[in-house]
Amino acid sequence: MKEILYLEVPTPKTEQVMHWLQQEYQPEIGEKVPTAAGFRLRLPSQNVRTANQSAPKSENFEELSVFIWTLQRTTYLKVFRWASRSLPHEKSFVRHLTQAIRTHFPQNYPAPAQIDLSTQTIFEALADAYPQTVHYFQKMPNGEYDLTRVYWWEQRWREGVKNPQQPRQVVFQNPETPKSKIPSAKSLTPPAYDLIYVGGALGTIHAAVMARLGYRVLLIERLPFGRMNREWNISRSEFQSLIDLELFTPAEFDRVIAREYIDGFHKFFDANNPPQAKARVLHTPTVLNIAIDSDKLLKICGEKLRECGGEIWEETEFLRADISLDRVTIQTQHLPSQSQKQVTGRLLIDAMGTASPIAWQLNGGRAFDSVCPTVGAVISDGFEPGVWDAQFGDVLNSHGDISRGRQLIWELFPGEGKDLTFYLFHYHEVHPDNPSSLLEMYEDFFTIVPEYRRCEMEKLVWSKPTFGYIPGHFSVNDHDRQVAFDRLMAIGDAASLQSPLVFTGFGSLVRNLSRMTHLLDTALKHDLLKARHLDRIRAYQSNVAVTWLFSKGMMVPTGKSLPPQQVNAMLNTFFDVLATQPPDIAEAFIKDRVTWLRFNQMAIIAAVKNPALLLWIWEMAGAKDLIRWLGSYFNFGLNALLSWIFAGWFPGVLHRSQPWLEPRFPALWLWLLSHAYAITYGMGKPQAMPKPRFSVRGLPPELSEPHLDSSTTTRESQVPS
Repeated sequence: MKEILYLEVPTPKTEQVMHWLQQEYQPEIGEKVPTAAGFRLRLPSQNVRTANQSAPKSENFEELSVFIWTLQRTTYLKVFRWASRSLPHEKSFVRHLTQAIRTHFPQNYPAPAQIDLSTQTIFEALADAYPQTVHYFQKMPNGEYDLTRVYWWEQRWREGVKNPQQPRQVVFQNPETPKSKIPSAKSLTPPAYDLIYVGGALGTIHAAVMARLGYRVLLIERLPFGRMNREWNISRSEFQSLIDLELFTPAEFDRVIAREYIDGFHKFFDANNPPQAKARVLHTPTVLNIAIDSDKLLKICGEKLRECGGEIWEETEFLRADISLDRVTIQTQHLPSQSQKQVTGRLLIDAMGTASPIAWQLNGGRAFDSVCPTVGAVISDGFEPGVWDAQFGDVLNSHGDISRGRQLIWELFPGEGKDLTFYLFHYHEVHPDNPSSLLEMYEDFFTIVPEYRRCEMEKLVWSKPTFGYIPGHFSVNDHDRQVAFDRLMAIGDAASLQSPLVFTGFGSLVRNLSRMTHLLDTALKHDLLKARHLDRIRAYQSNVAVTWLFSKGMMVPTGKSLPPQQVNAMLNTFFDVLATQPPDIAEAFIKDRVTWLRFNQMAIIAAVKNPALLLWIWEMAGAKDLIRWLGSYFNFGLNALLSWIFAGWFPGVLHRSQPWLEPRFPALWLWLLSHAYAITYGMGKPQAMPKPRFSVRGLPPELSEPHLDSSTTTRESQVPS
């Protein structure tokens, strides 16, 4: 018996596939005999013994077995040959069956219909198209609000993807004022704030840090403050940067830990993979092993922000920003009252994440190259004992092959008490015909959770949903994406500079927080707020940028049908290489600390282990993206060389020159400082950068009177990187 065909029929309606196979499909040759799971195709045997008329009739035929099954809300089909050698017409049958299936069951990318919530509830509007999603959201404490949020987020994402060339303009630059008409600095009314953050998740963390340095900070949040649709995981070593910046004490850090795990697992489905593409379980005990209570973390950051004089405007929507010579003017709308309000600041920070209209405008038709549509939920009870041990996390896991153009991947992180946080996501190429659907994924999620972890769905206690679009950008170098404008810069997911593998702006922000704070503090102190200055303040890492080809290999191109096992085979090839390396190498890779030599070593080992990997990458990426990736690779190599030459001595020399260089040449100082961070932090070597010195300060004296008393303006603290 030998498998001769394995393909996916991209539809959850397996009964329709069965009916078509048994009743409608007509093979070109052979006799079709229906079975419980498909049909048998009887073909004339090559060994028909015409001289022996007494031979059993069954020996005059050889058979192919065609059967289907359902998993992950899709249908899979295999054909087996009941013989040790090829049969006549076997190949033509396989081609005919494959073409017929592709024609009758094409790839389909459904989109939710436009609905009017003034005449019906979100539950009524979506019940027919997404029955499982509506059913289980009704069981959640704020289900109606949260499902409306899911629908809103998907509609906003789709609008941006389908109309990338005509993004909605929300940032306006006033014409340059003639120098003769510029009033003197003393006559200017200073902006109300130094920093205005729009977006209350990652924005809250960064805003609190800057407020503690003495800057006047305003945070604008569209939702009620402190509400998150995602949970965060990190390691102790990475969170240490928040302690080093004195935003958290060790005791406060312990308060926001929901759970600390013994180990985290990585394993991809490999039942259909060839032997060279099977893998052992990868253990990463110090990667994402701290589950953060995001609500508590944001609450503490909000309290510290207010303690330092900062303000939070919640349930307030950003409308537009007007950039002038000395300030940025923000128009907002308070959603409960529908009243509009205007505020001014020296600098606007875009922390609105994927749906940011600012990010879409700044980058036009190429705001993002890829995205991780993510859905899930926090489940507080209902699993039988033994289903999962709360001492362990499931970092990356798949339980099936490609499903309707997506390789679905799970994450499972135990939280406080009995809480289990589930995520279901896939790596997705941004395409106007296929933006990807959160609602469709939620329908998958609520259907296939029992396939992933044994449970009775009606016994589960649903705490809250977790969802979002997490964007990615395939960077060739540190200048091919715009993250800044005059008096405006983006951070986190809005900047789309996070790891293509871990794919979250939280980890990228925390790992680079000291770097971002030091550079931003320098720019504000010297009023270096033009786009050319702010563009240097980014969390770009050469060693991370080069890994985007890895995430590209997890994406099924829109309109293409790949062998169902191909993505899992690629993942298992590479993760088995990681599993055979010392634990610190796997940790460095997943924490964005991989070096040039280690990257090349692992790539070579993977290519030798599975030579088909190179062909698969070519098939999935194409010539254009491979050429782009070569640019990333050569840039990585160049930066590795510069880091090898300069990282050991240049940051120290620059640090010692700060007292005389920064006051005399602030723009040069910022430029050199950003390059020092590029060859250290940007290459996964933060330990090579000296500890920055921060001093509490207010506005530059040329713009306004100091807002801190003299006793506080000289306080300095050593902040380890």
